[in-house]
Amino acid sequence: MKLSVTHYSGDRLGGAARAALRLHAAFRQHQILDSNMVVAEKTNDDYTISSLNEGIPGQLCSIIKSAVDALPRRLSSSHGSMPRSAGWATRLTAKDVNANPSDIAHLHWINGAFLSVEEVGRITKPLVWTLHDMWPFCGAEHLAPDTPNARWRIGYTPSSDIGGFDFDRWVWKRKKASWKKPIHIVTPSRWMADCARQSLLMCDFPVHVVPNALDVDTYKPMDKLVARRLLNLPANRKLILFGAIKGTQLSYKGWDLLMPALAAVVKESPDADAVVFGQGCPQEPPELPIKIHWMGHLYDDFTLAALYSAADTLVIPSRQENLPQTGSEAQACGCPVVAFDATGLKDVVSHEKTGLLVKPYDSAELASAIVAMLKNDEMRRQYGIATRERAQRLWSYATVAGQYKYVYETAISC
Repeated sequence: MKLSVTHYSGDRLGGAARAALRLHAAFRQHQILDSNMVVAEKTNDDYTISSLNEGIPGQLCSIIKSAVDALPRRLSSSHGSMPRSAGWATRLTAKDVNANPSDIAHLHWINGAFLSVEEVGRITKPLVWTLHDMWPFCGAEHLAPDTPNARWRIGYTPSSDIGGFDFDRWVWKRKKASWKKPIHIVTPSRWMADCARQSLLMCDFPVHVVPNALDVDTYKPMDKLVARRLLNLPANRKLILFGAIKGTQLSYKGWDLLMPALAAVVKESPDADAVVFGQGCPQEPPELPIKIHWMGHLYDDFTLAALYSAADTLVIPSRQENLPQTGSEAQACGCPVVAFDATGLKDVVSHEKTGLLVKPYDSAELASAIVAMLKNDEMRRQYGIATRERAQRLWSYATVAGQYKYVYETAISC
């Protein structure tokens, strides 16, 4: 009898939502097992996907629950600007999950009052959870320092450095009290797997490494000049691509590290332009000696594939990444990647085969690698061939779906 799985994803527009939808599509396309989804907000007419926000009552409930979920953080004033979630309010319940006829419950990004910490602990059926960020093994943080004394490693003991309500400790203690049954953890990168295994919260949980699935039949190379004409990009310039939702506003995406690198690159390669997608031109654009083409938010796969095909290289200057889908998408389209040799970026780029990895977090090293990429047409051509082959081999729907099937079978047998 064919296994069945239901995916649960509270993310609406981010990378976690795209990853979850792609995995669901991989199962449906290759008929490896029966797959359905429950999401916070439905964005297509797929009958196998249901939404908690359907109708006016669902939308009102979402607004109210999200506001309630944000209340505890308001009590804490010393946590900076990094994203944090309480996992306190819930729209989905364990009763709903347990009553679902599927064999496996597969969690993805569950914040935004989608599924609470306590409700996760009440799920009785075999449970798989893909970690799209660090929140599941941290306190309230979605991103946290990866240091020997990180709180997620040693436990969230009382801290004299935090005045008032310790929001992170409160969330972590609730997780510790609620999650008694081992959960089968999946991480897209080896770095995230190591973090989960070393965390005090999940050190006893089984951890599997499975990359994000990618439709390599959609993300494929396109003629560069044709792609540039479609996107109204210059045909005679070297194009350096950078992309992330609000990428210039989030410190961990490394825009502050990329800006001095771009300023250095244009001195060596005056025929280079930068291309930024994931946001439009800000009200006060950065003052850089390089022309920047602001592409705004791009949602459809065809346009994204054209953009990667139009670029000469994609740069990922992030301080922390799990397995960024911009990196895998670009390589499937034959676009080599330059990134720092750190965190999950090590799994995205095969150094000197599909791109270049440089010393973290050195803007001068980053600039040198970008210049080397732009000036060597033959190297880019060879890397482009290798990137496409690697994407097909590692990230195709059939490959990733098969790996997840093994995880599900393992979870059921435990």
